[in-house]
Amino acid sequence: MHDHQSPKKLLWYNLTLIGFVSIWGLGNVVNNFAEEGLVVVVSWLIIMALYFIPYALMVGQLGSTFNAVGGGVSSWIKEVANKRLAYLAAWTYWVVNVTYLAQKSQSILIAGSWLFKGNGNFVNKTSSTIVQLLCLVVFLVFLYLASRGITTINRIGTIAGLSMLVMSILFILLGLSAPALTGAKIATANMNQISTYIPKFDFKYFTTISMLIFAVGGSDKLSPYVNKMKKPAKDFPKGLIVLAMLVVVSALMGSFAMGMIFDAQNIPADLMANGAYVAFQRLGEYYHLGNLLMIIYALANALATIAALAVSIDAPLRILLDDADPQFVPNKLRQKNQNGVPINGYKLTGILVSIIILIPAIGISGTNNLYNWLLNLNSVVMPLRFLWVFLAFMLLNKHLKQFKSEYMFVRNPKVGFLIGLWCFIFTAFACILGMVPKMNFAADPTGWWFQFILNIATPIFLIGLGFILPALARRTNK
Repeated sequence: MHDHQSPKKLLWYNLTLIGFVSIWGLGNVVNNFAEEGLVVVVSWLIIMALYFIPYALMVGQLGSTFNAVGGGVSSWIKEVANKRLAYLAAWTYWVVNVTYLAQKSQSILIAGSWLFKGNGNFVNKTSSTIVQLLCLVVFLVFLYLASRGITTINRIGTIAGLSMLVMSILFILLGLSAPALTGAKIATANMNQISTYIPKFDFKYFTTISMLIFAVGGSDKLSPYVNKMKKPAKDFPKGLIVLAMLVVVSALMGSFAMGMIFDAQNIPADLMANGAYVAFQRLGEYYHLGNLLMIIYALANALATIAALAVSIDAPLRILLDDADPQFVPNKLRQKNQNGVPINGYKLTGILVSIIILIPAIGISGTNNLYNWLLNLNSVVMPLRFLWVFLAFMLLNKHLKQFKSEYMFVRNPKVGFLIGLWCFIFTAFACILGMVPKMNFAADPTGWWFQFILNIATPIFLIGLGFILPALARRTNK
């Protein structure tokens, strides 16, 4: 067998690139700067060392141990625990996408409004009810297209993903060099003093951690690549460690650039929704390029979001249904239409996303508040799926003698168990504190309570549904 025929071909830098494109984006920098200001610089360093690197290396060991199974986390849970837990893991993995899909629909509208109007008035002036109805239309259109089995979207996604990556790098380069090259004023005072970067570790600070976890999570997407590596034991961890370093550098540099363009002591309320566009608009002014950079970014972002929307409608659902045990999932959900699409699964997705899009509009006024709320909700719901990775790692270390792996993150099962437990507790803690609304209680107590109740009810409702399906399956799969 010649080497050039072997499909196991990935080198460590291929893995790093795949990981960087799938995990990282300018939005991570903008959203966390919006929540924390420049102290986010120290937060990034803490989160990388205490969370991201151990998380990525756990994924490496899990992926390497169970390299014959294809389903990712739910397959790992099936191997180390049982089918019922594996089903719940698969369900969690699928259902957390519901809030993500609702949020992506908003992002498409915002990108469109910047493209056609060239300003951020859309989120500040349009009523939240109208916007949410538009979001629903956007989402349903994509749901319909995906149900027809449209496959061209992946290609758009790859191109858009790479252009977003280029724009993120460009943002850092142009942002950091603007004061020197164009004489632009640095927006934040005292950027040369260490005290500007030290967080106050108070309650408010801890409620923002879920957003950081949301930003760096997702390296479990890389688990299928372990076996495609040339030298998994050596190259997988190497690729992930370089990935972590790249993410750290991008996060830090990006945050510095944000501090030069926006005043960190005085962060605009619409920074999460409009920040990246405003930043490119300002860079365009500094470098006499007009709106060119903003338009390129809006286009790239719109296409990348569309691709993400299409992929996130289909891929997680297939993982849930293709891998699912018939005793837990009703046959009806697994029925496929003539395009090979699980059409009832799509309908369920449609119903759940519609609920998440429409209900908030009743009690949250202002599109910008709604955007910020939904982003925060995502940071609470999305990381729930990471809990399964840490559980799988803890259980793997409990039964380490039964399993062989080319790559070991830690050889001592007790230490391994504790690292898994640490990441599990840290994630759960961040998610629970993340439920506290990021708005001023005194300004609008009713609105605050509405958001708080939704933040608690949404994850309970979404995960709770997963307990109902097996009961339905028992009754209908006779």
